[in-house]
Formats: sequence, C-alpha cells, structure tokens
Amino acid sequence: MEQITVKVGLASCGIAAGAEDVYHKLEEDLAQNAGAFNLQRTACIGMCFEEPIVELHGSNLGVVTLGRVTPELIGPLLDEYKAGKLPSTNVILAEQHSAPRNDLLANQKRIVLQNCGVIDPLSLADYEARGGYKALRKALALSREEIIAEIKDSGLRGRGGAGFSTGLKWTFAAAAKSEKKYIICNADEGDPGAFMDRSVLEGDPHKVLEGMIIGAYAMGADEGYIYCRAEYPLAIAHLKVAIAAAEEKRYLGQNILGSDFSFELHIKEGAGAFVCGEETALMQSIEGKRGMPIIRPPFPAESGLWGKPTNINNVETWANIAWILLNGAAAFRAMGTEKSPGTKVFALAGKIAGSGLIEVPMGIPIRDIIYKVGGGMKTEKPFKAVQMGGPSGGCIPAELLDTIVDYDSITATGAIMGSGGMVVMDSGTCMVDVARYFLNFTQNESCGKCTFCRVGTRRMLEILTRITEGKGELDDIGKLEALATNIIKGSLCGLGQTAPNPVLTTLRYFKHEYLAHIEEKRCPAGVCSALLKFEIKPDKCIGCTACARKCPVNCISGTVKQPHVIDQSKCIKCGACFKTCKFDAITKA
Repeated sequence: MEQITVKVGLASCGIAAGAEDVYHKLEEDLAQNAGAFNLQRTACIGMCFEEPIVELHGSNLGVVTLGRVTPELIGPLLDEYKAGKLPSTNVILAEQHSAPRNDLLANQKRIVLQNCGVIDPLSLADYEARGGYKALRKALALSREEIIAEIKDSGLRGRGGAGFSTGLKWTFAAAAKSEKKYIICNADEGDPGAFMDRSVLEGDPHKVLEGMIIGAYAMGADEGYIYCRAEYPLAIAHLKVAIAAAEEKRYLGQNILGSDFSFELHIKEGAGAFVCGEETALMQSIEGKRGMPIIRPPFPAESGLWGKPTNINNVETWANIAWILLNGAAAFRAMGTEKSPGTKVFALAGKIAGSGLIEVPMGIPIRDIIYKVGGGMKTEKPFKAVQMGGPSGGCIPAELLDTIVDYDSITATGAIMGSGGMVVMDSGTCMVDVARYFLNFTQNESCGKCTFCRVGTRRMLEILTRITEGKGELDDIGKLEALATNIIKGSLCGLGQTAPNPVLTTLRYFKHEYLAHIEEKRCPAGVCSALLKFEIKPDKCIGCTACARKCPVNCISGTVKQPHVIDQSKCIKCGACFKTCKFDAITKA
C-alpha cells in the first residue's frame, strides 16, 4: 500500500478554527514515527463551515475528507483510515463512499477554484503538476492578437462586478500607443461577507500570476501591480512566495522563458478604504495619493497609472485566463448562458448552513445555490432574501428565488452581480435594518469628494435610523426615493452610484415592513429594539425569578412562585429576560 498522505487546510478560515493545532499535532506524531505518513499543507476547499478540514488519501478507501477535526481526534481517525476502515466520525467527503457533503461539491463546476484545497499554495511544483504555466508557454507561441481574440470569443465578462467584456477591455489597452503600459489585479475586497479574492490568493496564487503574465504579454505591458488589502496577511504572504518562485523559474522577470518578453510584478498593500476598489481611486492609491475617484474619460486604457495605458481586472477574472487559453473559448462558452458564459465564484454567508466559497455555472437558479450547493438554511426559519453585490448591491426576495444567476437577470431584480458576495437572510431579519446597516457602511466609506454621495447618503441614513427607532413619517419613503435618485445621478464613482441599491430594493420588495415601522410603530421581524415590547404571560410565568435576576435595570418585579411584571417605563429593550426564560413566558412584539 502506498504511503498515506494527510493534507491539512491552512487557509485563514482553517487557522481561525484551530487547524494549526491539528497540523502541529500531526508534526509531533510524525517526529515520533518517521515515515508513518506524508504531511502536507493546503488551503480551503470552500467548506469553511466544516473547518478544520483534513484530507486523507493513499489507502484502498480512496480520498476521504474529514471536517471539524481536533488534535485529540486526528490520531484515532487516521488510524482507522490506515487500517482500511472508513473513519466512524467526522467524514464529510468521500471519493468512493456516501458522505454528508458529497452533493455540495457535486453541484459545483470549479475552474477558478480547481486547485484550492488540492495543492500546497506555497509549492510551484504542485501548481505545475496540475498544468500550471502550460497556458503561458502556449501564449508565448501565439501572437498578441490571437490571445486577445480567444479571450474575446470566450465571452468572459469582468468578475469584479460591472461585467464588462474582458476581451474588449484588453483590446483597448493593446491598441493604446505607449512604450510603457501597466496591468493591475484588483484584490481590494471590501464587501461585508465577501472573501472570494482572499481564498483564491491563499489557495492558488500562481493561477492569478499566470493570468496576469499572459494578459501583460497580450496587451504589451511590462509592469504590473497586485493591489491587495493589508487585512489579508496570509494572501499577501502566499503572493510573495509565489512571485519569488515564478521569478526563479523565469515565469516572471526578464526574458520570460527565453522570449523577448519581460514583465515585473509588485504587490501594493491597501489600507482598507472601500472606495479604493474603484479603479481610478485604486490607481491614485498606488501612486501614493489619497484614494479618491477621478473623472473619466480618459479611461485607464488610455491614461491610467502615472498617465500610462493601464488595464485593471479583478482576482477572479485573472484566474480564468489560463484555463480559457488551455481549453479554448468554446469550452468556456459551453458553460453558463449565452450572454454570461463560464462560472461564477460566490462567498456564502449569513443564515445558510454551508457558509463558505462555491463556484457554479452561470445560469444556475438562486434556489439551487441556496439549497443544493449551500445546504439550505441554517435555522428552521424560512428563507427571506439574499443580498447580492455587497453593500452596493440589492436584496432579492423569496418570490424571486428562481431567478437565474447571470448579469442581466440579476440586474433586472434591482440587485447587481457584484464581485460575488451572497448574504442569506431568514424571516428573523428586518429588511429596514438591513438597508440601514449597508447604508451606514457606504456612508462611512464615502471618500467625500461628491456632495451627493457625502451628504446624500448621510441624510438617507438619518431617515432610516429614525424609522428603525419608531420616529419615521410616511413622507420619509418619498424622501428616501428622491435622495436615492439624486445620489445615483450626482455621484462620480460606483460607490455613490450604487449606494442606494439596498434601500431601493427593500422598498421595492418589502415596503410593507417600512409601513409597519412607520404607521404601526412595529418591527415585524422583532429586531429593531426601540420598537420592541417584552411582556410576561401570567399563565406561563412560574415565578422562578431568573428574568428579574438577569435584568440589567431591575425593571422586573414579583415574588417567588408568583407571576412577574415588566415595568415598561424602565425597560431598555435589551432582550435579556426573553433569552433567559426557559418557560416561554415572555413574549416579544
């Protein structure tokens, strides 16, 4: 029997869940019994909710993946596998056997994520063994025009959110007349609940590098930047290792693979400004200036970084390039829809059982993502809405669950595809509060350059806050809609132009919740604390005094074994009593 290989997922999600402790335990076991197994590092396969994850292969059982592994469990589980027995617990995936999470991967199509959780992201040899840099060798044997034509024919649209044709964008940069050109990878991922870029850079950095090198060759660029936020230290560390390895192997640097093409790549760490995800603000930041959008035209393809022609694509877009060049435009178009071919990576977060990273073919219904790929809802409460497109996106309600995922269909709902964040909400979510939350984010992140964005979003936030506090008036709805229209028209960049989307979509699909807050001074979801009222039902209260002892303001009175009463004038609506009561004697309305 071949030696057992043990892979431990050491992406950020795995480390946060305790994967390093599992890895160190395996290192200790290996030190005491040299040659007992082969220990390897990998990243995340996407099932963040099952971390720490350990993969075993090498026995007649085939590949078996274990979830929620602890240092105490790994030894016995490994012993069972080595003995030819399927581990009795913690199995989540199995190549030759049924396992709880098999279907979640079976319903995906992985191009961008094909190596994530499979290879050691720090190993160039691992990447090469999976076909890495073959596309670059192929590209160097083609003309620049042939490469761009292949990307254009594939129909790949920018995965950063706008969905503009990647091939057309490359055409503009290639046609620009300049001795100096730049390309940039936008890895400034700032959406709440989004972690697509981080996971790809942590799990398969060479795939992004290879795409950028091919793009630089096709467009005639000799220098590039990866703009990655400093809050992603592991991604940055993996990128640095990958760049050094690629330079040593002559995939990067002077006269790449013996050709006359040279390309130099740098990492720029962003300081966390959400607005720097906008391409002109991003370039300002690279130049050492304050990250603020500038007027277009000229567009970056004509005058970008330091006034030179520049092309910018995001992490996922670059990660598709090598696959397309190796497999052909027709193979890419065979997936997805006519106008939105290929696959899309999404980060699933919120009230979903299978939170993590997925990759699915374009054209899949949202319902299938939630229930077939994401494992359904985390709680017994029914699905209510999904927020797509980050804080500048919109909320898609339950009645539109069968909407397919492509750029045009998602835009028709009032949301946007965005870079791939999906925040799932159940019936316990207040949609007015959701709109307030996301608008608070975009208002805080506004660079302040545009009056409508700077002041308009603040006025909208003030109105939403009033409504959630029970102080709203009916004409507030009209004010929100008027402000939204003016902010969209008067803002210079995508932050302001899309900031009202969460408000507009919640007004479109959940207007009844706004009216309940305003007219009835009631939050239907029971979330907005100012509108809550906690009462004790005398017929169910046994007088255990637990709620009175937990109340921080002593507003609950009563004697032992007798029904208690809440003094509404003193209650601060904290909900401590509601959470404490074990007899369902306290109502929340």
